[in-house]
Formats: sequence, C-alpha cells, structure tokens
Amino acid sequence: MSVAKRIIPCLDVDKGRVVKGTNFIDIVDAGDPVEIAQKYDNEGADEITFLDITASHEGRNNILSVVEKVADEVFIPLTVGGGVKNFNDVRDLLSVGADKVTINTAAVSNPDMINNVTDRIGRQCIVVAVDVKKIDNDYIVFTHGGRTQTTLKAYDWCLECQKRGAGEILLTSMDKDGTKDGFDVEILSKISNNVTIPVIASGGAGNLDHLYQAILKGNADAVLAASIFHFGEYTICQAKEYLKAKGISVR
Repeated sequence: MSVAKRIIPCLDVDKGRVVKGTNFIDIVDAGDPVEIAQKYDNEGADEITFLDITASHEGRNNILSVVEKVADEVFIPLTVGGGVKNFNDVRDLLSVGADKVTINTAAVSNPDMINNVTDRIGRQCIVVAVDVKKIDNDYIVFTHGGRTQTTLKAYDWCLECQKRGAGEILLTSMDKDGTKDGFDVEILSKISNNVTIPVIASGGAGNLDHLYQAILKGNADAVLAASIFHFGEYTICQAKEYLKAKGISVR
C-alpha cells in the first residue's frame, strides 16, 4: 500500500499578511492569513505551512499572535517557520498551536540545534527547510529567506539533517519559486531517493501536472504550492481529483 501523498498550501507571511513573490522577490499581497487558512481547511488541504518570511532576515521571532489565530481556526496540521533560533522558539510555537516547526537559518548556523530539539520533543515535530539554488552545476543551500549563500551542498546537508533527527525536509528551489514553470525534479529526485524521511517539494507549481511530475519524477512525499491556490486558479479539491485520476494515492 503506497503512502498517500499530501497537498500542502503555503502561507508566506510578512507583517501579518499573506504575500507571494517570484524567486523570493517582487512580493505581492495575497490576503489575511486566518481567512486563507480557513478556506484551505474547508477545501480539504492535508496540512498548512505558515512561513514568516522576513523574521530571520529581520532578526526577530515569529509572530506568535498571528500563528495562534490561524491555529485556532484550522483543524488540520499546521507547520510554522521563520525566525526560529532555539529550542524555546520551537516550544513557543508548539504552545500556541503549531503541530510542526520548520527551521532553516538556525539549523545551518548551528546544526546541533536539530539534535537538541528532536532529542527533547521528537523528530515528528521538526521540519528542516532547505532553500537551494543551482550554481555551477551544484545545488547550494541559502539562508535568511534566500538572502545568504552558504558553502553547503544541498544533497550533503539533507543527509546530515536526517542523521541529526529531522522528521521531514521542505525542499524549495529558489530558481523555480513563483515562476510557475514546474518543480526542480532533478534535485528533488536526488534527495528523495537518498533519504528515508519525507521530502516536501516546494517552488514552481504552476499547474496540476507540475504537482503530478513532482510526485512521479521527483518522488516527493508531499507537494507544497502557494500562487495556484491563493489566486483561485485551482482548488485543493481539483488538485486531489487530478492526482487521483493519474493513479496517485491522495488522502
């Protein structure tokens, strides 16, 4: 029995509003996070991911009050990230209603943080977000909301995250993000086929076939999308029906 694939709408939040950019820039407003989250819950999304996209860059914590409002209104798992620097930040997000927490910048600057958190609360709560860009034929990890290039190679880093106890990897292609021309199935398949934890595909969904290709060719366990859902091009329900018709097991 194959494990059902998840459809996860993503709320990129800046100053309390849902926004959407292209290649991590050119940001446009997409609405109120609580209203949008409720809509996705009603439509049958499997989870919701809420990313405070400027928290790390601005050196501040996640906006707990907004997270709490969203958590109060949805009944599906809520994953929250942005500005998470230590165990206390993780605990605070879980205490206001997050089911899982994503860490990115802090994990890269202090990989022991992954062990520290997962040893205390279990790996099921921790998603490591990995933002990658193709440079000279290799995929390099970026931090601070895509602003800072590191020396880490995506493949090596994902293996290390798994070893340190990450429960899932949220893999975002910065080259594809917001372009709507499909996920980067090259790096997606390379990582999905070499780790044993779930990999969530992010960056590039423009139509329902892109979701299918991420699962078929990229071997993704879940597909995350924003623009195609936020601006009403497709509903979660349509996405699930499409995948089902293609023989993909969905919830």
